Amino acid sequence: MATNDPNARAENDLTTKTTTTKHHPRLEAARSWWTQAWNEGGVLYSLWDDVREAPDAGWHGMANWLKAAVGMSAFSFVVFLFTGAVDVLTDAVGSLLTAVPTVKISDNTSTGVWATIDNPIRSYIAAHSADLPISGPTVYTLWRFTGLFCLVAGFFTRSNGVRLTWTAWGAASIAMVWTTTPDTSRTVAAGVALLAWTLASAFALRGLNLRPRVFNNVGAPQITVRPEIHVPAQPGPADTDNVRHLR
Repeated sequence: MATNDPNARAENDLTTKTTTTKHHPRLEAARSWWTQAWNEGGVLYSLWDDVREAPDAGWHGMANWLKAAVGMSAFSFVVFLFTGAVDVLTDAVGSLLTAVPTVKISDNTSTGVWATIDNPIRSYIAAHSADLPISGPTVYTLWRFTGLFCLVAGFFTRSNGVRLTWTAWGAASIAMVWTTTPDTSRTVAAGVALLAWTLASAFALRGLNLRPRVFNNVGAPQITVRPEIHVPAQPGPADTDNVRHLR
């Protein structure tokens, strides 16, 4: 049942008007800020002006915030490509290692001097790769490929990283020969492995010089002779009064 009290209707109208006028100042403030921001000297106007002038200003002349935005975008893009490339490379390496011919590392098939080095390494890898995610033949193939790659790359590139890898590979190989060879022949086998690795290092470590470089650029001092004549100041007419002649 509707009430006939006029005061209640007035209160309802007042509440409606108050609610309506409460939202209008926010909307007007937002419109005012938007208009001022796009006016000359405003925030949005300055940002858009930086973007518009960026092609003509170049990298060194553009705004710092644009450099940061472009740098972050480029970095994110590179990380995205690198993540995809790592997945592709991992799959390719896995497929390549799977296609490697199976080598029976437990069988000592090498002969001659090379057997003194290769057979202990085969036995060591076969004995210590049983619990690995990859098979023993794959480990042996990687070991041989690493040594061959460092030998060739060290000869042509003279890279310090490749040389360090070659040094670590040789030390690991000699350690495996020393560990696996029986006690009666251990010293001789390790010596043969060390001599073979040293001979191969002449190619892998080509151009390596452990002496510090000293640059002597001190030459004879250059002396420039510039002849000049200095004439002492002569007394003027005003100074002649001070001269007294002897009588």
